[in-house]
Amino acid sequence: MTLLGAAVAIFENGRLLLTKRDDWEVWCLPGGGVDPGETCAQAAVREACEETGLHVALTGLIGVYSRPHWNRGGLHLLLFAAEIVGGALTPNPAEVIEAGYFDAATLPAPLMWGHTQMIADALRGARGVAWVHNARWHHPRDLSRAEQYAMRDASRLPRAEFYQRHFTPLDVHDQTLEVGG
Repeated sequence: MTLLGAAVAIFENGRLLLTKRDDWEVWCLPGGGVDPGETCAQAAVREACEETGLHVALTGLIGVYSRPHWNRGGLHLLLFAAEIVGGALTPNPAEVIEAGYFDAATLPAPLMWGHTQMIADALRGARGVAWVHNARWHHPRDLSRAEQYAMRDASRLPRAEFYQRHFTPLDVHDQTLEVGG
């Protein structure tokens, strides 16, 4: 089954908000899956609030980021630009262990590999791009989130190291810009 997700680029004073995920301990844009009966835009707004405590208004579509050969039939992410309209930055401890604003020169590490291009596009002010990443899922079968976490916990590796070893493709730059520029 193809997965659909939405992420949001929130800027404050020219710096981009990133969150450090609790599950993999990697930095990424706020976002997550689109729930049944929900639009991609609604998911982006909901995920921003759930993960950061910020209420946002979407101001544009930065791009579509596709991984057609990834786990469970592929993954497609929509990245929206947004402005803060309320709330306060209060990371949800169930999902986020840290949050902060960064510019291109101060990006934290490690970044979630699938968000690297999204972050670059957000920082350069891109609109309407479409990227396809040709990475192939290298596990023998599709894995649920629960199975991924069980593997992570059994490995006894630090979370970020496990993520890098098991869920980062060999060539993170094997991608093609299909639309925009």
